[in-house]
Amino acid sequence: MTETETTNHVPAPATSPRDASVTAPATSPDGLDFESWTCPVPLRSTPTVVMGHGGGGAMSAELVEHLFLPAYGSAAAHELGDSAVLTVGDGTRLAFSTDSFVVRPMFFPGGSIGDLAVNGTVNDLAMSGATPLFMSSAFILQEGTALTELGRIAQDMGAAARAAGVRLVTGDTKVVDSGSGDGVYVNTSGIGVIPAGVDIGPRRAVPGDAVLISGDIGVHGVAVMSCRDGLDFGTTVESDTAPLHGLVAAMLVTGTDVHVLRDPTRGGVAASLNEIATASGVGVELIERDLPVPDTVRDACSLLGLDPLQVANEGKLIAIVPGDRSDEVLAALQAHPLGVGARRIGTCVPDHPGMVVARTGLGGSRVVPLPVGEQLPRIC
Repeated sequence: MTETETTNHVPAPATSPRDASVTAPATSPDGLDFESWTCPVPLRSTPTVVMGHGGGGAMSAELVEHLFLPAYGSAAAHELGDSAVLTVGDGTRLAFSTDSFVVRPMFFPGGSIGDLAVNGTVNDLAMSGATPLFMSSAFILQEGTALTELGRIAQDMGAAARAAGVRLVTGDTKVVDSGSGDGVYVNTSGIGVIPAGVDIGPRRAVPGDAVLISGDIGVHGVAVMSCRDGLDFGTTVESDTAPLHGLVAAMLVTGTDVHVLRDPTRGGVAASLNEIATASGVGVELIERDLPVPDTVRDACSLLGLDPLQVANEGKLIAIVPGDRSDEVLAALQAHPLGVGARRIGTCVPDHPGMVVARTGLGGSRVVPLPVGEQLPRIC
């Protein structure tokens, strides 16, 4: 392996992280032991964690694939989705998910870290088709945080849990020294039940499937950015944070074999579709003019040099369904209050497998890459 190769972050062509090891000298000139490394490791030229590792893009994937999975070995799950699907003794299938929330600021237009934490975990469960039932809530608090702020966050969590029909059944609280944290961090885990006959997963997309989105994209990310560092976009943009399991249930009622569901949070629509394309081995072709980007989001992204497809959402879902059932599913989405703005934005194709391409209004095309890191850190 050359020095140049050590800074190349493209994953090696291996069937699994544990097959990705390469032959290398026992030690490098600077004394590093390569024997126990899997190649490539995340940012080998940067020996510390950086913000991009938490962004939901390529750097996050590298951290999981080349650090965590090899370390966990046989103890790791084989499927890596928004939630794990577990079968209990009587054949009941459970969805289990966990997530952590470090959004800054803790309160933003349309929501707070409290309702975001509940809705985020509810939505991870819903993307497996599950009905969410129970959740945990764990807090890491910085010494000196105002109890009035903590109380407001707890109130928001309670209200969101009641609205979603889930119970907060266990939790934990830790406090770190002043200056060691940043206000309040929240971790939530959730359990839900998957109905019989529902099989939803990123590997199920096939050529001919329709790609649907439930509404406007990029709203949450811009809402959070609008109250950071005095940024003013000329109008108030509110987060779209919302529980999506009712919207999923509305699609399943149609009897359609829904192939894939994802809520495009960190990394936005771009990250979600790239992960689906890679997992299923299909290409995804988007029609750029059909993407529902509100003018406020488009203007804010233009000002900040951001791609709306890479901006986080917290109340939208991507659905990949058989093309011949797409009109029926789309009608079910549009009949639900959270899916009024739903539309078809693209198609799964056999060409360019593992790649997402957008057809522009001028008749050309552009590749929509998996984000490397995170355009907007601390967004959820």
